[in-house]
Amino acid sequence: MGNNNQTTSKEAVCQVFEKVNTGGVSLTAFELLTATYAADNFNLRDDWFGNQERKVAGREPRLHQKRVLQRLANTDFLQVVALLYTIARREADLTNGLKPEQAAAVSCKRVTILNLPLSGYCQWADAAVEGFERAARFLFQQNIFSPWDLPYQTQVIPLAAILINLGKRWEDDGIRRKVALWFWCGVFGELYGGGVESRFARDVPEVLAWIDGGPEPQTVIDANFSRTRLLTLRTRNSAAYKGLHALLMRDGAQDFRTGVPIDEASFWDERIDIHHIFPQTWCVKQGITSQRYNSIVNKAAVSARTNRIIGGQAPSAYLQRIQDQAGIDAERMDQILGTHVIDPERLRDDHFEGFFAAREEALVTRIAAAMGKAVLQQASEQEPVTESNGDDSSEENEA
Repeated sequence: MGNNNQTTSKEAVCQVFEKVNTGGVSLTAFELLTATYAADNFNLRDDWFGNQERKVAGREPRLHQKRVLQRLANTDFLQVVALLYTIARREADLTNGLKPEQAAAVSCKRVTILNLPLSGYCQWADAAVEGFERAARFLFQQNIFSPWDLPYQTQVIPLAAILINLGKRWEDDGIRRKVALWFWCGVFGELYGGGVESRFARDVPEVLAWIDGGPEPQTVIDANFSRTRLLTLRTRNSAAYKGLHALLMRDGAQDFRTGVPIDEASFWDERIDIHHIFPQTWCVKQGITSQRYNSIVNKAAVSARTNRIIGGQAPSAYLQRIQDQAGIDAERMDQILGTHVIDPERLRDDHFEGFFAAREEALVTRIAAAMGKAVLQQASEQEPVTESNGDDSSEENEA
């Protein structure tokens, strides 16, 4: 009962602070926890942001050195600490003979963070940092290099908790493949938009148990992708759009002009972005609808310079121009196009519909392989909704 009163008290204090806050900014769990820990002479703000005067390095500057983590917030960090703390408590309860329904629950909800004792924070904060650093390495392996290409910021939270709990085993190929399958199921199943704290708490123990021979996690079971979803993936506002972009790069996509695989170095040096394969200008002249030419089926990752060469020309024209400028023959050009699962013959013939049908099928095959399950051939009753992901990037345009 005492703990419930403490919880209610903290929640009530938070609500009062929010009501009287003249700045109009909602008080976060981080700010309230900062006040709580201050009573024990611990400065949570310094621990997170750092303080040069007091010679405190800070966890945020260290984590933000990883480019893909530059949007990581202090509340994200606290959620991982809460997950690690409650997992340890639950394991201790089970070891001490408590039944599963009696053991502490795994949680990272706001109320759990507000009741995170300072001793628990200090015990698990370093592990949380390492978990996020492992998550950054994992994302790099999936060819996700920037925060705006990260499908879900939210999914990094359970990912970090999973990887730190695996210890060095996370580097083993078989285990990393299972983690990747869970990750891509979350992305293409579009399961991490909105309030997902309950999914986080379920994912971590379920994925860990699955790796040790248990049943598939509910996220893997729940994930479905419909073929028709490809037609509605048009901007970065969708996690699945970003995910497919990364998946093709991970699987060896090469720049049209240089033939260089798109890794982190080329991604930044060549200013790689997503652009139309059949240029928008050409498509408009042919009477092709924007719903089709703006679909990700008609998009590929290419460098800024390559995109300028493409311009608004027909594919047959710009392919020849690229070959002439890059000094490559048609056979090599076809190989490069194949890394983007593009049918070279349909592209050279300027056959949009034939190209579109062939690439749609190829993308479905790639997605199915990443998810470890077949793609739905028709829309489900409730088609996934395109969520914002906090990214309001406009539609990509060719030069």
